[in-house]
Amino acid sequence: MALSVSFGPVLLPGIAAADRPPPIDSALLPPSGPATPPSETEHPANSPCSSTQAGGDGPAIPATQRTLDLPDAWQFSRGAGQLVAVIDTGVSPHPRLPGLVPGGDYVAAGGDGTEDCDAHGTIVAGLIGAAQAEGQGFAGVAPEARIMTVRQTSALYQTKGAGREKGPDDMPDGYGKISALASAVRRAADAGAGVINISLVACPTTEPTSADMGALGAAVRYAAVEKDVVIVASAGNTDTCKASNPGLDPLHPGDDPWDHVTSYVVPAWWDAYVLSVGSVDAFGQPSKFTVPGPWVGVAAPGEHIISLDPRNTGLTTAKVTNQGQVVRYSGTSFAAPQVSGVAALVRSRYPEMRAAEVIQRIEATAHAPGEGWNPYIGYGTVDPVAALSAELRSELPPKHPAGSRDQRLALPDPPPAPDHTPRNVALIGTGVVALLLVLGFLASFPLRRRFDVRDSDI
Repeated sequence: MALSVSFGPVLLPGIAAADRPPPIDSALLPPSGPATPPSETEHPANSPCSSTQAGGDGPAIPATQRTLDLPDAWQFSRGAGQLVAVIDTGVSPHPRLPGLVPGGDYVAAGGDGTEDCDAHGTIVAGLIGAAQAEGQGFAGVAPEARIMTVRQTSALYQTKGAGREKGPDDMPDGYGKISALASAVRRAADAGAGVINISLVACPTTEPTSADMGALGAAVRYAAVEKDVVIVASAGNTDTCKASNPGLDPLHPGDDPWDHVTSYVVPAWWDAYVLSVGSVDAFGQPSKFTVPGPWVGVAAPGEHIISLDPRNTGLTTAKVTNQGQVVRYSGTSFAAPQVSGVAALVRSRYPEMRAAEVIQRIEATAHAPGEGWNPYIGYGTVDPVAALSAELRSELPPKHPAGSRDQRLALPDPPPAPDHTPRNVALIGTGVVALLLVLGFLASFPLRRRFDVRDSDI
């Protein structure tokens, strides 16, 4: 089964009905060891590294970061003392990532994770922990956190000798193994990462129960429970998870969202251990590409992103494909790292908090939708200031639209029958008066005749 980043190769669509993840078999946890590709790889000469489009430099805070109110958040925490692992396409060295830690390479033998041929992992890392620079409005959410890079996937590598014929476990024109992701998660956890960011997804066509998927589930649980790591993962994009998932059905608001899943998204599927992140636009509305699902925890801005340029010392607004196409950085891949940055801020401010408590705090302080939770943005758009300062007073409700389970509208009592007594009395009284007048008029005729009174004399 292949993995994909936000503008990577297309994944297989999911077609089966989904269910909650089964219990994880800890015996499938991959062993610790050096980071090496599961199979021999090559970088074809006809697949040069992606170019980038420079831009975004200057004192203005990027529009996508203004809603996060980072200057106020930094009064509470700047992420000092936190190590955030970025399992991605690699992270290129950059002057604004002074604490970059090489964590290993599961794509190229002998690599250390500091090559980002795809121009993806560096963007992710910058959103998490780019240091502030004088005269620059852009900075990472946790500018004093350190980044550990582990390269696990690349759209520009392939299995050696595979040519254009890919195996079922290889991306078209790319390389990335589920087994390697499992090993990378364990490696990052064992290296002391307090937060792991996974901005890539796989969308298998059946319930993820293969041995490699089992190993990934075991690694996710190991990191979250045994090593107390906050794991943040992207919710996926509709251009890769083709089947997507249904949203809320207003005709059946009480339905369990797990009953209608048509596309599995891993590692987000293991929502007991993973904080899954959807994307919103500049107005806080769910991005058209964000994949809904019952596992979504929160959302963050994911459109028209600015971050560190893997090809130079400045910033970038887009990558340029080998065909010359300019592709803006948009996707849940870039929403997730902003939440990873918030997790680093929270862990730095509250070092005694367990990973599950950090996730709960981030979810409980998000800007909630009207339903309380929905499958597009979860509990709402992340709020760094609230996550660092709010006092939590209540339990977080389950991931289900509020009040929709077997809830029926209470119909008002029917209005009482109108009291027509006053009207009837008035009508009767009027009738009596009219009758008396008529009788009086008729009684006057004999008198008129008796006294010879004519109408003209009246």
